[in-house]
Amino acid sequence: MAEDVFQQEELNEDGLQEQFEHYRFVADPGQSAVRIDKFLTDRLENASRTKVQSAAEAGNILANGKAVKSNYRVRPNDVVTVVMDYPPRDTDIVAENIPLDIVFEDEDLLVVNKPAGMVVHPGHGNFNGTLLNALAWHFSGDRSFQANDPRLGLVHRIDKDTSGLLVVAKNDYAKMFLGKQFYEKTTDRLYNALVWGYTDPAGTVEGYIGRNPKDRLQMAVVEDESLGKHAVTHYKTLLRYAYVSLVECKLETGRTHQIRVHLSSLGHPLFNDARYGGDRILKGVPTAAYRQFVEACFACCPRQALHAKTLGFTHPRSGERLFFESSWPEDFAALIRRWQQFSDDQLQGKVK
Repeated sequence: MAEDVFQQEELNEDGLQEQFEHYRFVADPGQSAVRIDKFLTDRLENASRTKVQSAAEAGNILANGKAVKSNYRVRPNDVVTVVMDYPPRDTDIVAENIPLDIVFEDEDLLVVNKPAGMVVHPGHGNFNGTLLNALAWHFSGDRSFQANDPRLGLVHRIDKDTSGLLVVAKNDYAKMFLGKQFYEKTTDRLYNALVWGYTDPAGTVEGYIGRNPKDRLQMAVVEDESLGKHAVTHYKTLLRYAYVSLVECKLETGRTHQIRVHLSSLGHPLFNDARYGGDRILKGVPTAAYRQFVEACFACCPRQALHAKTLGFTHPRSGERLFFESSWPEDFAALIRRWQQFSDDQLQGKVK
C-alpha cells in the first residue's frame, strides 16, 4: 500500500539505518515543473498530500538520490524515489506471545525496556522473536493497531545486542509527532557503555559515519562527506576501573552504530563488541590469570556492553515532557561488579 512509505526516517544509535528503496518513478522527458508532493500523490495509491509532505520532511523522499523537501519541483527525467530504513516486506508480521517489559503505556504510546538479544524489526534473516512480533501479540485486541503497517509502532530502534528503552507509537498521529522529535533531535537519550582503556573525563566526537569500504558489516568514521552522515557524540567518564572505563554517552545525532564507531575511533572499543574489535584483550598484561578473568567477563556479558539507560520526549497528546530511566540488566550489572572487584583486588595487591 502506498501509505506504507510514510515512516519517519529512523535516527537510532546502533540499529539498521541503511535506506531501502520502496518506490521509484522516472519523470517523463516532457515533464512540467510540478511540486514533488503533488507528483507523488498522483502516483501513489491512497497517499494524501499531507503524508507525502511528512515523508519529505523526514528525509524519505529523494530526487536523483538526494533528499528533497515537498516544494521541490520535479524536472524532466528526474528519478524520484521513496526510501525507508528497512527492506520491502516479504512476509507478514506474525503475533507471538513474547513477554514485554513495559515501563509505561497509555492510549497513544508505550515505552518498553528491550532485552539484549531481541531484534526490533523482522528482516535480515530474523523473522521471528522480534519486538514487533511481541507488539503484534500485545496489541492483538486493538483493531486500530495494524502490525504490518510500518507507519505505526516503531519510532526508533536499538541494535539486537543493545539493551534499553524504546518508545512505540500506538496511532498514526503519535507516530508522526514522536518521529518528528527524533528527526529534529529534541529527544533526550543517554547510554551507558563499558569501553576498553581510560577515557578522558569528558569529550565530544564529531565525524562523518559511513559504511566501511573494507567491511560492509561495519560502519566507520570517513573523511569524505559524500560517503557518510554527520554524527556527533558527547561523552563523559563515570568511573574508571582497571583497564576499562564506564562512560555515559549523549547523542546529538543518531547514526548506525554511532557510539560504537565513535568510541572505537578514539581507541576505546566497547567491551566485548565483536564487530569493532572489543572482544579481545586490548589493555592490561595478558597473564594467564588476567586472560581467565577477561574470558569470564566476556561470558557473563556475551554482547557489546551498551545500554540505552534514559529516554525523554514530549507526549503527543498532553504536551507533557516525559522522562524514563532503565536499570542495568543483570548481565551488564554483573560485568561492572566483576571489574569493580578486580580493580579493588588490584589496589590491595591481590592481583599478580
